Amino acid sequence: MKNAYENEMKLEFLSKSCNESFARITVASFVAQLDPTIEEIADIKTAVSEAVTNCIIHGYEDKEGIIKIECKIFANSIKIEISDNGKGIDDIEQAKQALYTSKPEQERSGMGFTIMESFMDELKVESVLGVGTKVTMKKIINKGVTYV
Repeated sequence: MKNAYENEMKLEFLSKSCNESFARITVASFVAQLDPTIEEIADIKTAVSEAVTNCIIHGYEDKEGIIKIECKIFANSIKIEISDNGKGIDDIEQAKQALYTSKPEQERSGMGFTIMESFMDELKVESVLGVGTKVTMKKIINKGVTYV
């Protein structure tokens, strides 16, 4: 039986801010096989940056932990799961509100989830206090292109 997805990759790295660019470039390189537009790649890179930064700043705070990224490519889309084993989110709906931040002293903009939602076609956030958070995003590639 063939899997529903055509390709997948998994990545784990330490929750250091210097790894944020590594994560976004890796995901962008992986999705390149779908021949996305420059704009689609930029959207994916931005959403991945926001999710990874949330893991570092909010999930693990001042501790070091592991961030996991799992990507699956389908015929014309990519599904990206970014997870941590950090402190979790108390109120996901509140956290998803534009301009809400739990770290105003760090001059955080509170736009992370809003940016992820606007740049991706689907966004799902799951979290358990004391266990961690998983963000699942999906992007349809070349949806404006019609093949003849």
